[in-house]
Order: sequence, then structure tokens, then C-alpha cells
Amino acid sequence: MAGHNDSEKKSTESTNDLPTFNAENLQSNLKVIYYSRTFMSIIAGVVAGILGFTSLKGFIFYVLVMALTSVGLVAKTGFSIHTFFDSWNQIAFDGFFGGLMSFVLFWTYPK
Repeated sequence: MAGHNDSEKKSTESTNDLPTFNAENLQSNLKVIYYSRTFMSIIAGVVAGILGFTSLKGFIFYVLVMALTSVGLVAKTGFSIHTFFDSWNQIAFDGFFGGLMSFVLFWTYPK
């Protein structure tokens, strides 16, 4: 994952050192999150279908897999989320509902 650029300063007189983000790196990091969630959603859907999870059990399984995916992504950043993203919400929730559609597709497909 690509981090923000520490060497650039907006102003030498600024007392608040705000991190500057490279737009290309931020966009690349968001793509990693999106692809990771989509891949894990497909795998979770296949596993939930094979294990026979139905109804609420399947959706709870999806939420657990997405929580584990978020933890894995945070671990990949070295637990310094603000170095790679604007906020922790991006790593926790981006791609959640898009992944849900993939999960349902692969969860119900074999039936």
C-alpha cells in the first residue's frame, strides 16, 4: 500500500502539520480494499453455501468475514491507518454493500 508524502509541507509557518495525500496512492489503496472485499465476499458466499448456512446465519457469517477482512487490512497497514487512508471508515466500511451482493450471488448459486 502506498503512503502519504511526508517530505512535502504546505507551509513552513504552519503549526498544524496536516498530512498530505497523493491522490493516486489513495485511489490505489481504495482499489485494494474494494478488490479484497469482493474476493472475500465470493469466498465467503461459496463457503456459506457449502456449509449450508441459511437465513440469519449466512448474513452473520458475512459480517464476521468482513470484520476479519477489515482486521487483515488494518494489519497490512501496520496498524497506522492514517498513513494510507483519510479515515478509518474507509477501511472498515468501503465495499461492504457491494460485497454483500457478490456474497448473496455465490451463497445462493449452488442451490
